[in-house]
Amino acid sequence: MDAVTPTSQKSADQHSHVVRPANMEWQPTRFPGCEVKTLLFDRESGLVTALMRFAPGAVLPDHEHVKIEQTYVLEGSLVCPEGECHAGQFVWRPAGSRHEAWGGPKGGVFLAMFQTPNKFFQADGSITDFLGRDWQETWGKSGPGS
Repeated sequence: MDAVTPTSQKSADQHSHVVRPANMEWQPTRFPGCEVKTLLFDRESGLVTALMRFAPGAVLPDHEHVKIEQTYVLEGSLVCPEGECHAGQFVWRPAGSRHEAWGGPKGGVFLAMFQTPNKFFQADGSITDFLGRDWQETWGKSGPGS
């Protein structure tokens, strides 16, 4: 399994990268009830493809999609202030969209794709990435216009 893209072209071989999500453990996140299996992560650009699992009512707090976000609901549902997306449905959001999202009544499992990590807005006014790192310091170079 190789979910992380090599950082240099020299070490990047040109082959298919097979990832076996069924053999991966769900990883807790800093958001209670939200777990992740990272299928692809490119360190340079921040490109992420991940399976996300939300317990019923688990909240992904106030965040902005810096670039297009795409989510396919595999099980359960994903809810946001605009409505509820159910299993078998696909939702995408344009760059700059900002909202909270949470697991539906039965929770949910989603395939999520982000071109650049989201910005999470903290109560103290700071802006972080999914891991809690300062967004500008970590990803500012990959934002709009870069």
